[in-house]
Amino acid sequence: MKALITGGAGYIGSTVATACLEAGIETVILDNLSTGREDFGVDRNLYIGDIADADLLDRIVADHPDIDVVVHCAARIVVPESVADPLGYYDANVGKTITLLQNLRQHKITRIVFSSSAAVYFGEGGEGVDENAPLAPSSPYAMTKAMVESILSDAAASGSHRAIALRYFNPIGADPRLRTGLQNPTPSHALGKIMQAREAGEAFTITGTDWPTRDGSGLRDYIHVWDLALAHVAAVQRFDAVATAAEPYRVINIGTGDGVTVRELVGAFERVTKQPLPVIETERRPGDQAGAFAIVDRAKDMLGWTAERSVDDGVRDALAWADKLRSLS
Repeated sequence: MKALITGGAGYIGSTVATACLEAGIETVILDNLSTGREDFGVDRNLYIGDIADADLLDRIVADHPDIDVVVHCAARIVVPESVADPLGYYDANVGKTITLLQNLRQHKITRIVFSSSAAVYFGEGGEGVDENAPLAPSSPYAMTKAMVESILSDAAASGSHRAIALRYFNPIGADPRLRTGLQNPTPSHALGKIMQAREAGEAFTITGTDWPTRDGSGLRDYIHVWDLALAHVAAVQRFDAVATAAEPYRVINIGTGDGVTVRELVGAFERVTKQPLPVIETERRPGDQAGAFAIVDRAKDMLGWTAERSVDDGVRDALAWADKLRSLS
């Protein structure tokens, strides 16, 4: 098999590409390198450019007429940035995806695995959510994911494509062999903030301690990025059995099936580093939610996939990658 991976020089896309190659799936990478690293595309058939560039896609397909499936990871993903620049996010994540799908249809490439997000869920109560849970995107970024899901569903119903939307929960860690990882040295997620606090010798701030969770702090489902990548491999390998003629569009949660609170994440960090991390507590921030964790029965049933790595594994690999990234800078 051969997969075209958009955004394949980014954090998740590059890890997906590695997992595909290890599974015997050839890769072609399309990335504009706005945030990706060119070295993540070495020996992976990297094409630098925009996903909406029809001429570039023509060239890719001419060079690789045997592309079987597209794994669509390319997107802008920073929530505060999406609030400040909603039109830019709708253009990049929705408008250009429509153009990509139209161009793929011209080339009769109809299988799509889409990088969606658990940000589309309501996530107010710190509970488990399955794929039928209510949707309530709380940012322009999250709305773009929900909109692309709707577009793929309608396209599948029309017969032009078949699609599997993988709703990621909270990726952490790096390729365990440190071939790829987060290219941003100052990520905005909770583990990134914890790592930055330790680096600066400062206390880590827990925002909100009165959520309806077991210890009052917010809760997330932290999935190791390598487990996430293996879920993509399963989606590619089982695509025709999952997105069938009768059910051409499927949504599948990709998480561990367990929630981890912010306090518990701090505890994992302390176990891995064998050092205490001072914390301070503040009020909730506007727009924060208690969070949610994935109910993952569908992923097990349809993909034969379950997450295997622990939060401690994710923390350990994230720290190892951060050390390597500093050496590459």
